[in-house]
Amino acid sequence: MFLFWVSELAPAIPLEFFVPYHKRRCAMNSTGKNQKPIFLAGKKVDLRPLAKADIPRMTCWVNDPEVREFVILTLPTTEEQEEEWFRKLATRENDALLAIDTKDGTHIGNIGIHNIVWKDRIATTGTIIGEKEYWGKGYGTDAKMLVLDYAFNTLNLHKICSAVFDFNERSLQYSLHCGYKVEGTRRKHVFKKGRYCDLIELGVFKEEWLPVWKRYQKTGRVR
Repeated sequence: MFLFWVSELAPAIPLEFFVPYHKRRCAMNSTGKNQKPIFLAGKKVDLRPLAKADIPRMTCWVNDPEVREFVILTLPTTEEQEEEWFRKLATRENDALLAIDTKDGTHIGNIGIHNIVWKDRIATTGTIIGEKEYWGKGYGTDAKMLVLDYAFNTLNLHKICSAVFDFNERSLQYSLHCGYKVEGTRRKHVFKKGRYCDLIELGVFKEEWLPVWKRYQKTGRVR
């Protein structure tokens, strides 16, 4: 849908199987009605499985020019296409997709671990914050730190990769602050905003991320 790489590989292990049953939680939304599963709980956000009810909101995000500027999609996206994408989620064992909710239950974006290579213990992350009023306020950082903790300390992954367009300075700095290192540049790799732009490749190992994680747990800051 909206992240850089989405695998089409086959049969899925449901996301909840990766977490011990006693650690799974449900919480009431801000109205006190309808339970919502919380897969990972952070300081500012909760991460939960995506739901069909999220589709209209996500369709708005990926059609918003300001949001779409930072993702790989370029063509209009319909709710029917999003529903088809959503149906395929259940058949992916190499991708873990989660909704990002604020503590009051507002769905502001999505985050995922993609293209997991179980033999090599590597994967790629991707994030979208579709509600623009939440940009630059630490919600994406909290979600990323939760996902990296899950990737390294639950899935036992060895390395997590990411990539950003050269003009997306906010995303680049956010990744660097979370422990990622620049590993290389694919020069003039993607056509965006009327020009060919570089794609900056990043990666982080658990031992590079751990000091950042310890600081974040203690202070709520990554630097």
